[in-house]
Amino acid sequence: MSTILGHHHISMLVKNAKETDHFYKNILGLRRVKVTVNQDDPTMYHLFYGDKTGSPGTGLTFFEMPNIGRTHRGTNAITRLGLMVPTEESLNYWKARFEELDVYHGSITTYARRQGIKFEDPDGLQLVLLVANGEEMSHWESYPQSEVPEAHQIRGMGPIEITVRDSEKFAHTLTELMGYSPIYQEHTDTLYQTQKGDSYGEILVKHLEGPDERPGRGSIHHLAIRVSEESELSYWDDLAKTNHFASSGLVDRYYFQSLYFRESNGILFEIATDKPGFTVDQSSDELGERLVLPPFLEDRREEIESNLTPLD
Repeated sequence: MSTILGHHHISMLVKNAKETDHFYKNILGLRRVKVTVNQDDPTMYHLFYGDKTGSPGTGLTFFEMPNIGRTHRGTNAITRLGLMVPTEESLNYWKARFEELDVYHGSITTYARRQGIKFEDPDGLQLVLLVANGEEMSHWESYPQSEVPEAHQIRGMGPIEITVRDSEKFAHTLTELMGYSPIYQEHTDTLYQTQKGDSYGEILVKHLEGPDERPGRGSIHHLAIRVSEESELSYWDDLAKTNHFASSGLVDRYYFQSLYFRESNGILFEIATDKPGFTVDQSSDELGERLVLPPFLEDRREEIESNLTPLD
């Protein structure tokens, strides 16, 4: 058996890397911790944002696809990204900041049993800031150079909203195969937690009939969840195959080891290890300052750089 420790990172599709970089670094105040490329298609950027070192559970990652069209909303998709802030006072800070910086947002409301503010990024990605009510992610590190004061900085990923047509089958996958537990149900929404029982690993499942979402700019590609050791990945590979889920097998992503599987509703999960992390090829002070490539792509650096628009 392998234990899920919570969220690892989440990955989105965007149209313009420079616009995305400005929003997440200068408006949301996250640190850009890694500028690299999609290892499967090195013609596109893969950007990582998070806390000071991109700790697991804080990672928001983006693939730039300049020719991508708009997202056609629907079911069988990861549909909203929750981010935790410390206090209700923080929500007031963020509401004022969104108004000042012209970020599309709603009023303070209740979402997943917490006070929150829904908002969108430049690609129309749906996000929500939620009050952590004293819960802290033990390994979160503040980023002193952030545009946002430490007292109100985003603490990591909170509830991730997943909308599915067959919620019973999805519930079976979460509870029986992945070890999540339902903690509350309201109408057709069910909130699940990992065995750790904290809000930094929650999944909010919504039932929705209708056509599948057609992904485009601002859509979520996959959710990655944490395991401690590389040896655990073989367990997940066996589990995926036993349940007839399409599995990638073990993949070396250099900054972590991982495995991808797509469950029966079509939701793509990645299982990722905590180590070695983003300081494997840069010091903490240097993170996010320049384009870095995994060793197997380094000899193509000149070609790769020629296809990318500089961010700064």
